[in-house]
Amino acid sequence: MPLTFEVIAETLRERIRSGGLGAGDPLPTQAVLMREFGAASLTVQKAMTLLKQEGWAVSRPGKGAFVAHHDHPADNADDLDGPEATAPANGATARVEALERALAEAAQQIADLRGRVEALETGSGKRGH
Repeated sequence: MPLTFEVIAETLRERIRSGGLGAGDPLPTQAVLMREFGAASLTVQKAMTLLKQEGWAVSRPGKGAFVAHHDHPADNADDLDGPEATAPANGATARVEALERALAEAAQQIADLRGRVEALETGSGKRGH
């Protein structure tokens, strides 16, 4: 019998496979999944971690988790000539792309913060005179 986090992860995978959730769509929030499955916070977190590790989902800091932009392995993975043969590479590519986006967002946030600090320092320097 699958553990609850595996049930949650498989349910979300199936929603993605069926087209109920498409690439770039937000995944349900932790609170929604906790209510839907009657699961604890940690259980939902484990399911989301599993989906991210497998390349099904990506996190965007401050925004939540989203369906990754790539094809996913089919249920029948015996055909090594099909697109599912490259799924792990696609999953890694999606994770790298997500990390690159997160890094770009972080760099922009740092630049914004630097600008604010400089504005505050300039403003406080004028008040002191």
